[in-house]
Formats: sequence, C-alpha cells, structure tokens
Amino acid sequence: MALPVRDQVRYWGIAAAVLVLALWFMGDVLLPFVLGGAIAYFLDPVADRLERMGLGRTAATTVIAFVCLLIFVIMALLVVPSLINQAVQLFNIAPQLARNLQSFLTEQFPSLLDDGSTVRRTLTTLGELVQSRGGELLNSVLGSAMTVINIVVLIVVVPVVSIYMLLDWDRMVERIDGLLPRDHAPVVRRLASEIDATLASFIRGMGTVCLILGAYYAIALMLVGLQFGLVVGFIAGLITFIPYLGALIGGALAIGLGLFQFWGDWVSLGLVAGIFVLGQVIEGNILTPRLVGSSVGLHPVWLIFALSVFGTLFGFVGMLVAVPVAAALGVLTRFGVSQYTQSRLYRGLSDRESE
Repeated sequence: MALPVRDQVRYWGIAAAVLVLALWFMGDVLLPFVLGGAIAYFLDPVADRLERMGLGRTAATTVIAFVCLLIFVIMALLVVPSLINQAVQLFNIAPQLARNLQSFLTEQFPSLLDDGSTVRRTLTTLGELVQSRGGELLNSVLGSAMTVINIVVLIVVVPVVSIYMLLDWDRMVERIDGLLPRDHAPVVRRLASEIDATLASFIRGMGTVCLILGAYYAIALMLVGLQFGLVVGFIAGLITFIPYLGALIGGALAIGLGLFQFWGDWVSLGLVAGIFVLGQVIEGNILTPRLVGSSVGLHPVWLIFALSVFGTLFGFVGMLVAVPVAAALGVLTRFGVSQYTQSRLYRGLSDRESE
C-alpha cells in the first residue's frame, strides 16, 4: 500500500530542503560537477548517435573528448583573447563615442545641446562612467572568477567529470530508474520524460541556435568591418534564447557603433542592419523550428524570473540549475493542473448528477 499523501509530502519536502541547503552552502564546490553534468547531458545524444553508427560507448566518448579539446584550444588561442581585448577597447573608447554623439546632435539639433544643458551633461557623465566602471567591472568579474571558482580546478575537474558522466550516462539513468518508488515509478518516468523533452528542446536546441547565430553575427560584422563586431556578435548570440531580444540589443549596439564608424557610408550601415534582419529570418524560419520546436514549455518571462531568483540566491551555480528547475516546475505544474481538472474538487457534483 502506498504511503499516505502527508508522509509523501514530508519526505519530498525534506529532499527539496536538502537540495536547497546543498546549493546554498556548497555552491562553489558543486560548480565543477554541475558544469560537468550539464556538458555530459548536452553531449549524450551525440554519443548515442555515434553508438548507432557502430562505435562503442568508450570510443564514442573518446571521439567527443578529442573534438571538444580541439575546439577549446582554438577558442582559448584565437577567440577569447580577441573578445576580451575588444571589450576593454569598447569600454575605453566610450567617452570618445559620447563626444561623437554630442557633435552629431549639435550639428543636427543645435538647440538641444547648448552649454550646460542636461543632455550634454548626461552624455559626458555616461561616457566617463562607462570608461571608469566598465574596465573595473570586467576586471572584477574576471578576478572573482579566478578566486572564487578557481579557474585551474575548473579546467581540470570539469572535463574529467564530463567524460566520466558521459561514459556512464546510460548506466546512471538505469540505476536511478531502479531506485524509483515502485508505486510511483510509471508517473515519475512519464514526468521525467517530459522534463527531458523540454530541456532537450531548450538547452540543446536553443544552445545550438545561440552558438550558430553568435558565430554568424560576429563573423558577418567583422567581414563588414565593424570595429567591435566580435563583442556585438557575442552579446547578440548570448541572449538569443530570449526571443527578439538578442537581435534587438545586438542590432541597436551594432547600428549605434556603425553610425560613428560608417557615418556617410550608407552601404556599410545598410549591411550592418541587413545582417540582423537576415539573422532573424534564419532564426525564425529555419533554426528555431528545426532545433527547438514549436512547443518548448518555457515562457521567456518565466525563464528570466527563474534565472534572476536562482542567480540571486545561489550565484552562478544557481543560474546553471535555474533552467532545469524551471523546466521541471513547468512540467509538474501542468501535471498538477491536469490532475486538478480531473478531480472531484474541480468537477464538483455536476459529474455525479450527469451520471
């Protein structure tokens, strides 16, 4: 006989409390393992595909590890240094950009920027603030990552954890399935399958979309000649998971920078705008329908809320677990609503009278 509902709520509540306390007190310690698990989850379909092609699990894991190592070396040697360099330059050039904007507005709207006007003082202050605080913010982020996360441990531990978890992924899933409460195993399996489908659609699909669009924006903007094209492409690709926001922010930043660099060269400005228009067309009609699907179950507002709450409470580790938790809560909420609409509490006496 199954446990009473009150006892089940108590036990599951204790398990949730233990998880929250673990994230609260051991967030920095858990970070390499959370990252390793996320990477293994992301790459498990690739390993399964290689197994269907005839490779064993060990050989498939070896191939994936070699390709990932090659990509990491290329990124570390070519992309990351250029990205950091452009970001620092962008912070340093902010006052000059503000002055250029003042000059442009003065020529077009002379009365708007009289000496001592609020707009002039605001632009001057904004440029100086970005220059003084931007570099400091970037250095502090990098510095805190070095001290708190311990980048050396990350570089060593995360790949090892990822490889071992990828190698044993199917066995771990089978073992966890064997530990499920027998009375609730079918329902738990169904809910877990729905959560996995949601995560697969969003994390794997949307992550791939972000990578493709980020690379496209960065390469296309650099080919056009935009000075900070790599940074703009990185920002636009990073926030592409929020519909239209990535293209909106990236496009505004690219066109704003292009106005100062290409003023009068309307062909180059048109190419910059066209890059983001084409990116939106590709994303909406090709990438997102094929890689993500039409029904993911994660509303952008709900996702932003989860990232904000978990990031505030548990730091970077919280942001990593925010998406899986948001997906799980979404699936559980839909299951709860379904159970409620089939219950006597919702239907009342109308069903009995109709019978």
